[in-house]
Amino acid sequence: MNGISKYLSCLCLLITGNAFAQSFINGASGASNPITTAVPFVGFAPDSRGSALGDAGVATSPDVYSTFWNNAKLAFIEKDMGFSFSYSPWLGRIVDDMSLNYLTFYKKIDRIQTFGASMRYFDLGEIYKTDIQGLPIGTENPKEVAIDATYSRKLTDRMSIALSTRFIWSNLTGDLTGATGAKNGTSVAIDLGYYYTQPMKFGGLDSELSFGAHLSNFGQKVTYSTESQEDFIPTNLRLGTSFTTNIDPFNTITLVFDVNKLLVPTPPIYATDENGDLQTDANGDYIIESGKDPNRPLLSGVFGSFSDAPGGFSEEIKEIMLSVGSEYWYRDVFAVRVGYFLESEEKGNRKFFTAGIGFRYQVFGVDFSYLIPKQNNHPLGDTLRLSFLFNLDKNEPTEEIGNGG
Repeated sequence: MNGISKYLSCLCLLITGNAFAQSFINGASGASNPITTAVPFVGFAPDSRGSALGDAGVATSPDVYSTFWNNAKLAFIEKDMGFSFSYSPWLGRIVDDMSLNYLTFYKKIDRIQTFGASMRYFDLGEIYKTDIQGLPIGTENPKEVAIDATYSRKLTDRMSIALSTRFIWSNLTGDLTGATGAKNGTSVAIDLGYYYTQPMKFGGLDSELSFGAHLSNFGQKVTYSTESQEDFIPTNLRLGTSFTTNIDPFNTITLVFDVNKLLVPTPPIYATDENGDLQTDANGDYIIESGKDPNRPLLSGVFGSFSDAPGGFSEEIKEIMLSVGSEYWYRDVFAVRVGYFLESEEKGNRKFFTAGIGFRYQVFGVDFSYLIPKQNNHPLGDTLRLSFLFNLDKNEPTEEIGNGG
């Protein structure tokens, strides 16, 4: 099996769940019609805290992981500087040498501005090559990398915005790049974030209600060949809220809720003949029976993603993914987290519970998460993530910059 074949096999299982057996050329011809993209690793939850909350985090309290979940939260981070490293073996039920690695850093510029940077490294493992007789001729190690830089700024004491720029590099063919027209895929993208938080009283307890919005991976399409065929990257819109209440000076509980939608064209239904073979027009292009042509420019694909599903509005609703979670802290030292992620059966059928714990001591912290799918033998089953973090030099209190947003 070559590098691309291994990657696509694992990727299809990851994204589509039970839909793997369906045809991707005419994906909507069966019971499922999942959306697929290039470089999906930039959308994988990389850290242990958010993944333990059912892949939710757009409105949770700011931390070093904010560059992924909502870059606008960085402006509200309390420490002066910090960094973290996260590691997760990937698709462990299928292969034993794939992993997702995440390194992130932040530094406050002043009381209203914060700079952040991060790098994601997706190792697809070692591929053994053979010739046509099946004799070994070497190995390959496909890999993908994304590097980000973030600027986050408070607008008021309660509201912030942020911008991230991202460079994405994807090598799926190893040393075979350059042969038969294959090449590395590259893209440049941006993230836009918004965060609002409001202190309040709830049942006489000090509480906080927060909202967040995050547009991620809005950028150019990717191609792996010298041909004109290009694929969308996983542009995603995440909206969510969190509610935190201090039960007493030692115990705090947070409830979180996120919704996600990929802003990527939905595969259409293509016309087939009586034998089930795809029909083509005079130009050799497949004839679309229902839906819209997915080979569209970036802006048309992103904005058209709200109305291009072959099944109409009912199918568009099924493209929304839901995440719910809860986090409990004792003395800001020990945390317990649980969550649930829900995706429609027709759009990938990812349904899983999550759980995790966290520990903080002075400048050091560690988080752990575990994924439990509802479906037996799911490729994401038993996914583990481990994160280590350091937060340094807590800022001194500063005067307010506004009266809320």
